[in-house]
Amino acid sequence: MRRAGLALLMTAFALWSANAAAQPVTVRDAFGREVTVPAPPQRIVTIFASNTEMVVALGLANRIVGIEAFTRFPPEVLGKPLVGGRLGFSVDAVVDRKPDLVVVTPARQAANQLVEPMERLGIPVLVLVHRRVPEILHNIRLLGKVCGVPERGEALAAELQARLDKVEKQVEGLPRPSVVMITGRLGNGLLLIARPGTYTGDAVLMAGGRFALDSGAIAQISPEAVLKSDPDVLLFAGSDKDLKELIARPGWTDMRAVRGGRAFAVVRAELLIPGPRTIAGVEKLAAVLHPPAAARQ
Repeated sequence: MRRAGLALLMTAFALWSANAAAQPVTVRDAFGREVTVPAPPQRIVTIFASNTEMVVALGLANRIVGIEAFTRFPPEVLGKPLVGGRLGFSVDAVVDRKPDLVVVTPARQAANQLVEPMERLGIPVLVLVHRRVPEILHNIRLLGKVCGVPERGEALAAELQARLDKVEKQVEGLPRPSVVMITGRLGNGLLLIARPGTYTGDAVLMAGGRFALDSGAIAQISPEAVLKSDPDVLLFAGSDKDLKELIARPGWTDMRAVRGGRAFAVVRAELLIPGPRTIAGVEKLAAVLHPPAAARQ
């Protein structure tokens, strides 16, 4: 009799837990919109690699049913159906995946093309913006809440923050080398650089560097401006081959960083795709900027 009562109690608790998990969740997204999901989504379309990586980092790769064409990581999502790419995003392709959540970032017209049509169809759309490193951690927590795994979101964000705290302690009190990080090259000859107020700029500062060049809100600068800034460390988000080609140009070999052997290629995906891997990028940057300190850890 007692066993039967215990079994009944456990069954009731399981039903209560399932009902609690299925309760609607409402959050506010980057557009200030209230987004409500009636139950933890099981069919998620993720637009842009950053959003895909966050969902996968929460252990939810099996729930992703559609991605965009430029997603190359992680391996678990390769081969998933594509819903758009360079030329835009297809509402029909997204709807064909029968999603119960679409996660987008307002780039390449994704939000403009998808938010309103999805709203009309009653499909929840969560707009995320990852401009700064703290926003990355916030969005991981937000995704965990929306996807019905808030404890995973909190745990992952806490783990990543702990790694950042370790880097902060590692570089605390050390002289900050002046840094230019080139994040891209344009066809007109101008260069893109990491700057304050961005996740790439945050990475430089968190790793114990300082900006050699104050470009303000301007991301595009001339090669001459980089040469004039004469940084202690030159970082290039790309391959060693492309870095060597760049610094072989006239004037670059005279740069302090190049003369001192402190021109380094860094992994693009870790510093140009905001997400969990950004924290690994900060850790590696700290090791580049402060090698003796990194060796002591």
